[in-house]
Amino acid sequence: MAIPDYQTLMLPFLRLLADGAEHQLPEVTESLSLEFQLTEEERNELLPSGNQAIMRNRVGWARAYLKKALLLDAPRRGVFQITDRGREVLADAPEKITARYLRRFEEFCEFQNSASSSEEISTPQNTDENRTPTEAIEVAFNTLNNDLATEVLDSIKKQTPQFFEQLVVQLMQAMGYGGWSKESGRATQFTSDGGIDGIINEDPLGLETIYLQAKRYSDNAIGRPDIQAFVGALEMRRARKGVFITTSRFSKEALEYISMIEKKVVLIDGKQLADLMIKHNLGVTVKQTYQVKDLDTDYFIED
Repeated sequence: MAIPDYQTLMLPFLRLLADGAEHQLPEVTESLSLEFQLTEEERNELLPSGNQAIMRNRVGWARAYLKKALLLDAPRRGVFQITDRGREVLADAPEKITARYLRRFEEFCEFQNSASSSEEISTPQNTDENRTPTEAIEVAFNTLNNDLATEVLDSIKKQTPQFFEQLVVQLMQAMGYGGWSKESGRATQFTSDGGIDGIINEDPLGLETIYLQAKRYSDNAIGRPDIQAFVGALEMRRARKGVFITTSRFSKEALEYISMIEKKVVLIDGKQLADLMIKHNLGVTVKQTYQVKDLDTDYFIED
């Protein structure tokens, strides 16, 4: 069964509180996971940011919405229980509790901003409405990053091969390889490179070296022969580590070949390349920053 959205969780959440006892979020999350027959994999599935389990996030937002509508209360830190209004709602036996349903309560309308309060909310089948605010932010963030990644990759393809060789060296350094010095890496710049386009010295004495191959292709996939040639170049230098970076993609045969050899060779395709550049701020700038803050519960505890 798929992980239920936060609106689907609200009515079952409130029903669990019908006993009038105090409950805690981990307990309710576990009970709802059992009720919806979630697998272990579904329970542990994370948001795109990797900071929180999806189920835990959705249960948390279901609680937040119910609390804003005064269907439940938090008598003390970390616990909550049903209110008289919550019992009245259960007595009415609604088929489902949604954000639209909760707008019958003035307190919930005040919680929402004036724009959303005046607009007609679409049906629960609308994917955007079923996302929690956290998920909506992460989806928007990923959409912006995917668009930026496309722009980054298109810009790289318009540059010269020499520019790309220097770029892959700078990317490795930005990722922390050879971070002991800015001079720890260099591009060979077509000077009898022998199949090697860049070199990263991981330590000042050069005891550990990473060799780089850079292929700036528009569409052609990198096949097994290209990877074999790179591995041969590594063998000539008795090297153990190599990174092959391309703006395109790798064929199935190339990926299978890498899994068969003893040497440690990492393949980075165009999508991964753009994502790494964005992550490590290479070729991109920060346009705007948003901070998502949470309540500091410790601050509100009196000594």
